[in-house]
Amino acid sequence: MPTIEIKISDFESLLGKGKISEAELESLLEYVKGEVKDFLPKEDTAKIELNDSNRPDLWCSEGIARQVLLIESKRKNHPFFTDRKGTADRKVTVAKELKSIRPYLAACVARGMRVTDPILVQLIQTQEKLAEIFGRKRQTVSIGLYRLPKIVFPVRYEVADPVKTRFTPLGFDQPMSLAEILARHPKGVAYAHTLKGADRYPILIDAKEQILSFPPIINSREIGEVQVGDSELFVEVTGSDLRMVLLALNIFAANLSDRGATIEPVTVQFPEETAFGREIVMPLDFSAPLEVTLDDFNQVLGEKVTREEVTSLLSRYGYTLSGEGKPFRVTAPPYRDDMMHPIDVIEDFVISRGIAHFEPEMPSTFTVGSLSPLERLSDRLREEMVGLGLQEVFSNVLGSRQEFVERMRVEQVGKERPEGRLIEIKNPMTERFSILRPWLLPSLLRVENASSKAFYPHRIFEVGEVARFTASGEETETRVHLAALMAHPTANFSELHAVLEAFCYNLSLRYRLEAISHPTFIEGRAGAIFVGEREAGIIGEIDPEVLTRWQIGMPAAAFEIDIESLDQNKKG
Repeated sequence: MPTIEIKISDFESLLGKGKISEAELESLLEYVKGEVKDFLPKEDTAKIELNDSNRPDLWCSEGIARQVLLIESKRKNHPFFTDRKGTADRKVTVAKELKSIRPYLAACVARGMRVTDPILVQLIQTQEKLAEIFGRKRQTVSIGLYRLPKIVFPVRYEVADPVKTRFTPLGFDQPMSLAEILARHPKGVAYAHTLKGADRYPILIDAKEQILSFPPIINSREIGEVQVGDSELFVEVTGSDLRMVLLALNIFAANLSDRGATIEPVTVQFPEETAFGREIVMPLDFSAPLEVTLDDFNQVLGEKVTREEVTSLLSRYGYTLSGEGKPFRVTAPPYRDDMMHPIDVIEDFVISRGIAHFEPEMPSTFTVGSLSPLERLSDRLREEMVGLGLQEVFSNVLGSRQEFVERMRVEQVGKERPEGRLIEIKNPMTERFSILRPWLLPSLLRVENASSKAFYPHRIFEVGEVARFTASGEETETRVHLAALMAHPTANFSELHAVLEAFCYNLSLRYRLEAISHPTFIEGRAGAIFVGEREAGIIGEIDPEVLTRWQIGMPAAAFEIDIESLDQNKKG
């Protein structure tokens, strides 16, 4: 969970309070699911652990103070998200060539807040936390701060030649090419993975051809080095997920506003239509209402609550409520994007009310738990695969269309096979986690993509859940699959078939293979696995084009089985 460090005096200033004790701080942190890890008043420092990875707006002293002030009815939401005075004359254009590299950018301007040493420390910490944790080590989100007076608009976000393009990066006093920055600069070495496979790199450049930065690696020394005393800032966020990019900018804008800055909009022009338009004025409030009924509250909480109480406590927590009908239409503030289900709203109601206001009840029944037959079978299969020399991995059940469709070339099978029929989340927080995986093989390839520096051969497997439509196509079901993958210079069908043969022999399973054609596998080297008369899985050598899309440099072979089919036709 995220742990942040704050200056106690700075936090007191944000709250508008006098001296705060450790006990008082611990009490306030109940509103943000946080706890004090260290409290050092002599050093004016406190460390806070946030027990919620879904609220990146709270990973800073400004966010915690904002939530506390909302609870105490001493803070209103930020009007600059919707109150556009005039037009956003400052513009940033995004080049179409960035689509396959790092396609999205958000930006705004902050004026009137004088940067002090504590403020600068907090800005840098928020920058790093959002980029490292929320942005997955800058892969999906990174943030840049610049000295506004030195920038001449319009600004261009475009691609550049890695060798010919040169500027002086932060931390150095001599110009370097983009390629040299990736090879020699500490930040370049640390984050070169974000541009893996790109032959040209992104840059931000203004109307005077001044390079502002090399996103997501490093800012320029002249324009991108914010210093104590600065009072006019340009903020930009780049990344691979537009929703996450917009949210990160909204969080930063709210933080700067809470510090006393006036937030001014910037217009960003994209080369093609996005989910929020082709030309977007930012910061953008993209919050959508969620319907929650009073019955939802009563059922989850186990007691009756009134409409007035729900309205009061949710409003105090920062929500906007509308609608006179039976359901509440609840909208989160623009710096939050974690509402996916009514239970999320109910949880915030509980936090706002205070857990001490609920009467505890002892359990009225006694039960004894045990493993289900399916879980016992899963454990047996894990033992068999480990015994055959494979290493177990664990992966997310959620993923993206890029992983499950584009990189696997599954669009070519359409809906003829289960892996071509996707179950999508209606309101995903990010595109990266928008689809329930229909098979395990993409998860193994994701692991292999991240393991290129590990010694070969790679022999991995996973036993996990997948989500598929039933035969009727009207309902969905969760199935448990087993998948195995081998990757090394001579990986082939025969080697993996030997593993499958040994696996089935040890389990006393009758099986047979039938040749099939599948776009994920090399033609002529793929087969369907039948247990009895039912197709239970697939085996084959991964097509080189699929490996290229995953940026995997070794041959690979894989099989996958629906283990709920394995009790059929055991050997007699």
